[in-house]
Amino acid sequence: MSNRVPADIMPGAYEEERRERLSYVIGLILALTLTAGAFAVVWLDLLSGGAALAVLGLLAFIQAVVHLRFFLHIDLERSHRDDLMLILFTVLILLIMVSGTVWILYDQHVRMMP
Repeated sequence: MSNRVPADIMPGAYEEERRERLSYVIGLILALTLTAGAFAVVWLDLLSGGAALAVLGLLAFIQAVVHLRFFLHIDLERSHRDDLMLILFTVLILLIMVSGTVWILYDQHVRMMP
């Protein structure tokens, strides 16, 4: 197998493609590892109750960061900050909607109790 760059691809583009492919492979390995870790915590009963929920929440957060970084290529560079702000705004709106729904449902539950 030769390390020569094909004639129709510029050397810089070939290196960029190699880096991007490596980024996807690293992201895939991390995502699979985090998913296996979450399954292991639940399936093997490694933790219970609040500790299990805390670990699963932490693993979910780390997995979301891995997806943003390795698959969506969003990091803290200046050129990607607008994308990051849009994602954070979307998360804020979703948190407001979900927390409002939970609040209303809890209030309705309390009012229905005898």
